[in-house]
Amino acid sequence: MNKLNNHLENQLRTLKLKGIVSCYQELSERAARSNLSYEEYLTLLLEEEIKRKDEGTVKTKINKARFPFLKTLEEFDFSFQPALNQKEVSRLSSLEFIENKGNLLFLGPSGVGKTHLAVALGIKACVAKYRVVFISAQKLLEELMLSLKEGSLTEKLLSYGRLNLLIIDELGYMPVSKEQANLLFQLISLRYERGSIILTSNYNFDEWGVIFSDQVVAAAIIDRLVHHARIFYINGASYRLKDKLKKTRVNGKDSG
Repeated sequence: MNKLNNHLENQLRTLKLKGIVSCYQELSERAARSNLSYEEYLTLLLEEEIKRKDEGTVKTKINKARFPFLKTLEEFDFSFQPALNQKEVSRLSSLEFIENKGNLLFLGPSGVGKTHLAVALGIKACVAKYRVVFISAQKLLEELMLSLKEGSLTEKLLSYGRLNLLIIDELGYMPVSKEQANLLFQLISLRYERGSIILTSNYNFDEWGVIFSDQVVAAAIIDRLVHHARIFYINGASYRLKDKLKKTRVNGKDSG
């Protein structure tokens, strides 16, 4: 590397233009071969830098979202859940529901793909540079209870309130005390018509009174969640059971 290149790269790093550092030589050769103008060459350099920064922003948002795994909507096996309208779910990729401060509710038994869909849409929201957090219902309630005890509940509620999309997973897997239910009601009320929620649960609405041990609070939470919501009932077979049965057939050679 000659002194000029070395000096140039030091300047680019000082300006934090790392995308240009990695490609300027290749692009300069391409520009020379194609007789590009200085402006056209500069445009190519800036496009690469913008691309690098965008990729970094998306990666950061995905990391901050705390997804339990990374799954895309394209990986979802709609053929295994024929009752689920693929076109209707795919249209959610436009993220119009976030712009409209609407909610999505995925209800159904364990293993049918509710969390997969929630994660996939959350990732699309991160790519679109929305602020997203994924959290299990149990962990969320534990955080809210701890914040209440520490006197920082308002700050915790506001931190969740500022998100464009809050994904609450697996509501109903663990019983919810009246105090926890009231805290969840406060959070959902704070986000009502201000930010979107994706919620998954293995219970239908008529069973939520059992989850919360309080029909009144359950009704109030449901009222705010469903007012501007798309609700998807997934009542198919479990993907995990499908994989287990497949292994059983292979090991047993379908001998029955």
